[in-house]
Amino acid sequence: MTKNRLAGETSPYLRQHAENPVEWMPWGDEAFALARSRDVPVFLSVGYSSCHWCHVMAHESFEDDATAAVMNTRFVNVKVDREERPDVDAIYMQSVQALTGRGGWPMSVWCTPEGRPFYAGTYFPDSDRHGMPSFRRVCEAVSDAWRERRAEVVAQSEQLTAALADEVLRPGSDRDRELGPDILDRAYAGIRSQFEPRYGGFGRAPKFPQAMTVDFLCRAYLRNGSDETRTMITTTLDAMAAGGIHDHLGGGFARYSTDDFWLVPHFEKMLYDNALLTRAYLHGYLVTGETRYRHVVQDIVRYVLRDMRDPLHGWYSAEDADSEGVEGKFYCWSIDEIREVCGDDADAVIEFYGVTADGNFTDPHTGFQGNILHVKVRNAEPPVEVERANPRLLARRGMRVRPGLDDKVLLGWNALMLGALAEAAAALDRDDWMAAARANARFLLSELRRDDGRFLRSWRAPYLAYAEDYAALLEALCTLAEVDDVAWLGEARAVAGELIRLFHDTDDGGGFFTTGADAEQLVVRLKDVFDDATPSANALAANGLLRLAALTGETSLEAPAVEVLRMLAHAGASHPTGFAHLLGAIERFVRDPAEIAIIGDPHDEQTRALRREVVGRLLPAAVTLSGSSHDPSPLLPGREQRNGLPTAYVCEHYTCKQPVTDAAELREQLDAVLATRRTPRQQAAR
Repeated sequence: MTKNRLAGETSPYLRQHAENPVEWMPWGDEAFALARSRDVPVFLSVGYSSCHWCHVMAHESFEDDATAAVMNTRFVNVKVDREERPDVDAIYMQSVQALTGRGGWPMSVWCTPEGRPFYAGTYFPDSDRHGMPSFRRVCEAVSDAWRERRAEVVAQSEQLTAALADEVLRPGSDRDRELGPDILDRAYAGIRSQFEPRYGGFGRAPKFPQAMTVDFLCRAYLRNGSDETRTMITTTLDAMAAGGIHDHLGGGFARYSTDDFWLVPHFEKMLYDNALLTRAYLHGYLVTGETRYRHVVQDIVRYVLRDMRDPLHGWYSAEDADSEGVEGKFYCWSIDEIREVCGDDADAVIEFYGVTADGNFTDPHTGFQGNILHVKVRNAEPPVEVERANPRLLARRGMRVRPGLDDKVLLGWNALMLGALAEAAAALDRDDWMAAARANARFLLSELRRDDGRFLRSWRAPYLAYAEDYAALLEALCTLAEVDDVAWLGEARAVAGELIRLFHDTDDGGGFFTTGADAEQLVVRLKDVFDDATPSANALAANGLLRLAALTGETSLEAPAVEVLRMLAHAGASHPTGFAHLLGAIERFVRDPAEIAIIGDPHDEQTRALRREVVGRLLPAAVTLSGSSHDPSPLLPGREQRNGLPTAYVCEHYTCKQPVTDAAELREQLDAVLATRRTPRQQAAR
């Protein structure tokens, strides 16, 4: 009999199920070979460690001996961590969506021993309720169908697999359509139509932060200067920052809000959300000048560096929603506990954070009640009593049982945080943050790269890195080259070369496959094109390659990026919140380029002053480097210091302005550059 095989796995999510009576196996050839030898289907369960409903289904079904007996007798049972294996997750999630019209986690899929899906769903309860069949009853029905109607089941699996293959997006009639600024205008109109004006965000509950959409609006605001655009930015950022989705004591943001008001979160904290929100709030600060957004950036970074950093400088993946088996217990407060901890400051704390005797949150599974702290009056400055009480509340909370920590260190998610942190460090003049960014970059380049140069998805795990990992790392290295040291371009070039070699589709119209040419061959080889919780691999690749081409002068890097734009640009204009990160690459392509070069000793205070003028603002479709005239980038050679002083060169429309040594003069030139961001790119000059 097969035993549960998960105890030795690298994934915390898989190890959470190591004591289940279910005879779980990890994904691999052994599981499918066993299914063939036993002539039974494979039951595939996909989730992640901080997934609340994954925990619920585990407690209800996978820890139940009777249910496990049915599963063990009738199936080979495979557990997958979607964060370690996004390729497996993507393929089978498409089957769930095709069969049910919706998706989510936990994901439950029944497959043939060849891996072809034929029945699927998400969460199934332990008993029939709310019109949903129990998980055990579904297992029995699926098994009966396999034994009694095998030909029908196999035919359905083949049809579904063929349909999944057809979902791989390829350039069609859009391939020859012009890429112009009208795409950005259409995308803006679509986002405006989805904006929720009272509490911000785009659409109704459940509400996700959609940081990439906010970032698009920040760039749009620089183009149009519209009060309407500014309002969409500020309403969204302010409402999220005031809501319970924001951890007002410990910093950082939870995954999403279950209501329209950003009050009640699903309490797990994900590294990628906080990376993307760091960037959104930073850009919000840079384009509006509102210092409250700077404070939010500081708050997020403080949280990540304090609670999510490994001693070797990688960043962990997530913190759970549950503590002691209760959702939100770690974060919620009773009014009596507030009074006990805060003493004479309690009344001010209760008023500021909207604390009540009855609370504003109830865990539906346990009945636990408490108060989620939120700023009752949006944008209100905390009074001195609240400032004084916050450290005491945080210290008391630190005595509680913390939510579970998913200590996986994932390349792509780390790269998203790396890029955001490096940009924030430069913009806010935080040398300590830049040191943390450099340490993380060195960690990723050494610990997640094999001796043969192949990157891995997860630290201390054997999974090959995916296109999103390479592309996110490429973007992060480009950012480091721009805001820290031009020497990072060497690593960026190497990563870009491998991204193209391993993932570029040279046979079927372009774009990048999710998995490398050297990876395990699954039933379908997909392309990741839609932004979800993180930017799509193709959007990351297009952005990174266009930036690197501008920084290095290697125009051959543009071709695969432009293929992506032609493949997806018009879908992005029609569905902008699903392609928000790609819109940045489109803007980079359709607007006239701007290049800023600063020549001087990086430790010289005048060099730093010039750099601050550049990194302290958002400059869409621009690239900047700082170094000496001997550094390896076409932006730098041949440009000398004027009168022996650090000197800035600003070029656009392929023409350079007068070099300047004074920060105020550079500021004037950059203001003029921002004015030209409203001008369409002169394609003929390209």
